[in-house]
Amino acid sequence: MDIELLYFTGCPNWTTAQEHLTEALAAVGRSEQEVKLHAVETSEEAEALHFPGSPTIHIDGHDPFPAASETFGLTCRVYSTPGGLAGAPTVDQLVQALTHTS
Repeated sequence: MDIELLYFTGCPNWTTAQEHLTEALAAVGRSEQEVKLHAVETSEEAEALHFPGSPTIHIDGHDPFPAASETFGLTCRVYSTPGGLAGAPTVDQLVQALTHTS
């Protein structure tokens, strides 16, 4: 499984996403799984990567939480969670994404 966390340094939510992803990987028995961190640094790079905002998680090249809009750039991303809108997916949402793609 290939997992990548795309972010830009101006967004505070990427570290929360990284923590949730670490917890989710442990919950599914994959604590040794490498997560590649990819800092998106320019608007041009964001456009080229189709980066809907920070944080974005790719599992085997796919975003398990597709963005509603086709807008790409260096912005903070918002996720719909059971507790309302948040800056990162919940651990449970990530566990579901990891188990549905493996």
